[in-house]
Amino acid sequence: MSSTRYDVRGRTAVITLDSPPVNGLGAALRTDIVAALDRALADADAQAIVITGNDKAFSGGADVKEFGTPNAAREPRLPVVIAAIESSPKPVVAAISGVCMGGGLELAMGAHYRVARADAQIALPEVKLGLLPGAGGTQRLPRAVGLETALNMITSGATVPAARLKGAALFDEVVEGDPVPVAIALAEKIVADKLSLKRLRDIKLKDPQGEPLLQFARNTVGAVAGPYPAPLKCVEAVGWALTKPFDEGSRLEREAFVSLMATPEARALRHVFTAERAARKIPGLPDDTPLRAIRKVGVIGAGTMGGGITMNFLNAGIPVVLLEMKQEALDKGLATIRRNYENSAKKGKLTTEQVEQRMALITPSLDYAPFTDVDLVIEAVFENMDVKEQVFRQLDEVCKPGAILASNTSYLNIDRIATFTKRPADVLGLHFFSPANVMRLLEIVRGAKTAPDVLATCVDLAKKIKKVAVVAGVCDGFIGNRMIARYGAAAQGLINAGALPQQVDGALQKFGLAMGPFRMGDLAGLDIGWATRKRKTAEAGVTMKPIVADKLCEAGRFGQKTGAGWYRYEAGKRDPIPDPVTEQMIAEYRAANGITPRQISDEEIVERCIYALVNEGARILEEGIAARASDIDLVYLNGYGFPAHRGGPMLYADIVGLPNVVRSLRRFAAEPGADPSWQPAPLLLQLAEAGKTFN
Repeated sequence: MSSTRYDVRGRTAVITLDSPPVNGLGAALRTDIVAALDRALADADAQAIVITGNDKAFSGGADVKEFGTPNAAREPRLPVVIAAIESSPKPVVAAISGVCMGGGLELAMGAHYRVARADAQIALPEVKLGLLPGAGGTQRLPRAVGLETALNMITSGATVPAARLKGAALFDEVVEGDPVPVAIALAEKIVADKLSLKRLRDIKLKDPQGEPLLQFARNTVGAVAGPYPAPLKCVEAVGWALTKPFDEGSRLEREAFVSLMATPEARALRHVFTAERAARKIPGLPDDTPLRAIRKVGVIGAGTMGGGITMNFLNAGIPVVLLEMKQEALDKGLATIRRNYENSAKKGKLTTEQVEQRMALITPSLDYAPFTDVDLVIEAVFENMDVKEQVFRQLDEVCKPGAILASNTSYLNIDRIATFTKRPADVLGLHFFSPANVMRLLEIVRGAKTAPDVLATCVDLAKKIKKVAVVAGVCDGFIGNRMIARYGAAAQGLINAGALPQQVDGALQKFGLAMGPFRMGDLAGLDIGWATRKRKTAEAGVTMKPIVADKLCEAGRFGQKTGAGWYRYEAGKRDPIPDPVTEQMIAEYRAANGITPRQISDEEIVERCIYALVNEGARILEEGIAARASDIDLVYLNGYGFPAHRGGPMLYADIVGLPNVVRSLRRFAAEPGADPSWQPAPLLLQLAEAGKTFN
């Protein structure tokens, strides 16, 4: 079945790209475009050609699923398709609606003329995948819109409406309605008036400020590019349009594209791109699962977490009933939400009217009565099972049938929480990450009895509130916090052995993490982990063996909120200051446990902490807590500040090589007194021995 449609309207052949959902330029569509073009050239009834897509997409560009596969290089490659269009003896007009991005825009720029709907979305976003346009985009776009506009578009990957580019050589006409009839009329006029066939490649790009502009771009782009090579390479490639003949610039562009494609940064960004799409496919959950309507939400707790959760729904225009037990706490929570919005207004992100509209969506309450008609309740109360029990028993009495009851718990057993109600099918975990109105991750915890439509509704809702949703199974800490416990234990082991908090944090931040484990602990509050350790040892019926973090908590050092934790903090500031008091407590702990400190390298710090994450991630995969390794990567990229240019812990392990990870883990496991968790997970061993990877 062809992925194009062909018909002749008057004297014009219309080739319609028909490869849902966004006319991705995979091998099949590329082949069919050339076949349709050849048909039009051989068709005596067709004197001109219009190429178009549909209302939603002319073309979204390359088919990312084909990256790294034989199909990506299969002929006809995109430059060949574009050359065929550009060299057509019959005039070719591109009629553009919806998204026209990446290779789709490069394809359109190969046409002799272009007509675009005013709201068509125009972009060359390859830089966001660690690449640059590889089919002439860096050479044609500057000729079409000028050097400065092309630099801005290509180095940022930003999307602009076609209307903003009106008047440039990129578009011959920008229209409000369907561009196809206008394109056909233009094609017939070209034939009737024997107009010349224009090629963007033939435009001589001249800009007297060209070199100063390029140097400015190098300076500004270089300052924000970080570990990514693509942004600066984009500047260089656009510069070739000014200084090189078209064919030479195109050759250099292609070489740069191939070079960038092989970088680990580009691999990581492509991995993230596909991982986000894969995460929406939930095992055992059909795409056509019916959804429950979510028109009003209840949130229990107006503190930092509850307030942040509330803002997500207000931002999406969904009313929220916000419950607190005391007026003072409720007033404080409402004031914080208002202050957050007013700060956004000061930065120009919201208008004063929008602030008031969002605040008006909140119904504050000191009792459960207004919860009778909410469609979803999320509790964000203290992390204690007895407290959760009281809340869910109350919700079971008050909420209407069909209301979804969700816990924001970070660790606790969702299946047990579900037993506090007579409707366990309506219960699941919605674990937001702090600050909940900023962090993109939403861990959706599926209980043993969670109904399919409850899960599907929450996955869909996550998209509406602009979260990256990852579905997890039930275990202590789910995906993220279960892994972070092993990561934290590895970091604690390094402290015991001879490192200091600032060295561990520094090594991991140099690796690319937004924050090291000890800074992160101080930010979250050391008392949270302390309470968790006490709970787990009590549940296991064993005596808790204190660690340095416990000693800090016993001294009232809970982190930033108390002015001291692993670090010291000055009033009103968040800068971590290494503290001799902490160092003394560490020294006393080592002495009490007979530990002689040793020198520890930054390389060892990174290996121990990151491989601890990987090893626990492998166990989580093996147990089915996570559906796929890329889901684990999304959790760490969006909830824990893992560096995007490394693609997440599981992809990082793939790049390092699983046999190398296993070798290091075995070395750690063989040390005297080593924790058994250092033994390589069976799945990790299996993949390494088979020469396979997680992703």
